[in-house]
Amino acid sequence: MLLNNKKIAIVGGGPGGLTLARLLQLNGATVNVYERDMNKDARVQGTTLDLHEESGLKALRQAKLLDAFKKNYRPGADKMIIVNEHAQVFFSDHEGKPQEDFGSEHFRPEIDRGPLRKMLLESLQPDTVVWNSQFVSMQKQNDGWLLHFKNETSAYADIVIGADGANSKIRPYLTPIKPFYTGISGILTVDGIHHPETKAPRIDKLLNGGKIMAFGGGKCITVASKGNGGLAFYVSYKVEESNLKKINFSDKTQLLAWFKKDFPEWSSIWLELFENTETTFTVIPIYCMPLDQTWQTLSNLTMLGDAAHLMPPFAGEGVNMAMLDALELSDCLCSGKFRDIQTAIASYENQMRKRAAEAAQESLENGDKIHSKEALDKMLAFFNGL
Repeated sequence: MLLNNKKIAIVGGGPGGLTLARLLQLNGATVNVYERDMNKDARVQGTTLDLHEESGLKALRQAKLLDAFKKNYRPGADKMIIVNEHAQVFFSDHEGKPQEDFGSEHFRPEIDRGPLRKMLLESLQPDTVVWNSQFVSMQKQNDGWLLHFKNETSAYADIVIGADGANSKIRPYLTPIKPFYTGISGILTVDGIHHPETKAPRIDKLLNGGKIMAFGGGKCITVASKGNGGLAFYVSYKVEESNLKKINFSDKTQLLAWFKKDFPEWSSIWLELFENTETTFTVIPIYCMPLDQTWQTLSNLTMLGDAAHLMPPFAGEGVNMAMLDALELSDCLCSGKFRDIQTAIASYENQMRKRAAEAAQESLENGDKIHSKEALDKMLAFFNGL
């Protein structure tokens, strides 16, 4: 195997990096994951993820983790209603939707990020993840790399794989290409309201354990239930990137003033979310990598997920593409199809860039639809198969 006697470093312990570590270990490779978090419980994990049959679930099958996934996913969390800015319901799939339909391309089961991460971590060999290892820099050493971390430790690897997300520090070692702003920004709270049945009862009744997508005036609010009984939500619209940076969203007065000013046509029912949020908001400008990007393949360095192909979230493809990256990269490195590591990486990168560009194009187009004046009509037509 190409990886015999090779030390592999994966920088970043998200779903893509952990899936890759699992797949490589199943093939007998020596791998460590370097993660900036202090430990597995260092921060609240984000909102729910929907995994797709042809990508995320495919990777879990290959990783021998589908049974573990079935024990941790949330049946019914994929159920959804579509409403307008006044919370009037125009579409619901709560009735008649199967609880479980694994194997169907249309079944996209939901799992909270926390349980997914825990499941992946528990599948790895002891001490695979090196916590408190925030990547700072690396330099070539022999035929590999010497990595340096913020805690003043270092580690050598024959092969480095960047899985460190949108703000990847590995990416500049491969290419100077930078992402572009899509014109859409949002604010997100991943652990927004605990006990919504009492603190946001009207929203909670609509949510009913699933998801809400609300459209009006070129703006969108997405609300999702969480496995702990709480809810998270995300607000997005077309706005100058600098505008949201002027607002202190941890100040409830500024938060409410912002919503009333920028969402004047929206019903007061949505104020339940902003008035009762218990955690801070994160401002998220939506960026995307150029669809025609390329770079020269190296023999000892590559990347996956958002580090390689950051895209908007409006097709639900981000985590799925990252996990499929992990599957395809591990296959290229471990299958015995290629004469050397550089050729294997080149094959992976070529197919990854093409596939990711198609997903990013869909995400960009969906972003325009979701944030258009006709968003409600367009999304109803889509979900009704028109």
